[in-house]
Amino acid sequence: MLSPPLERAAIAGLVPHQGAMCLLDRALDWGTAHILCTTARHRDPAHPLRRDGMLPAVCGLEFALQAMALHGALRAGAAQPLGFVSSLREVALAVARLDDIAGDLRIEAVALVAEAGGFIYRFTIAGDGRDLLSGQAAVILARAA
Repeated sequence: MLSPPLERAAIAGLVPHQGAMCLLDRALDWGTAHILCTTARHRDPAHPLRRDGMLPAVCGLEFALQAMALHGALRAGAAQPLGFVSSLREVALAVARLDDIAGDLRIEAVALVAEAGGFIYRFTIAGDGRDLLSGQAAVILARAA
């Protein structure tokens, strides 16, 4: 069964990034171990991560990390503590930039490990019918003292 889609305003209430840095437009589906989001923000000429008029593909990592944060919040039923990337593995870039991808980006993340102190996800960002960026990320959650 598909989860009800979430739009940008609802997403912004669950991820730590706000305003122009909230990079996801929609969460199309999610479950215990996965989330699928879309965005058109990569084409925004005022994108905060653009440099010299372009959005480097490596910035796609931030899209994927926000999808992971959103998934954690949806699983917990509330915004989670801030997370810190502890490792990136097997990151593969199939393109040099994202701003010239005509269609929306599809960001998919699958939880490999989810524990109280952090998580590990496998992620893929696709657009224009092909995979653009993929890899694995481990995130440690901050705890209030």
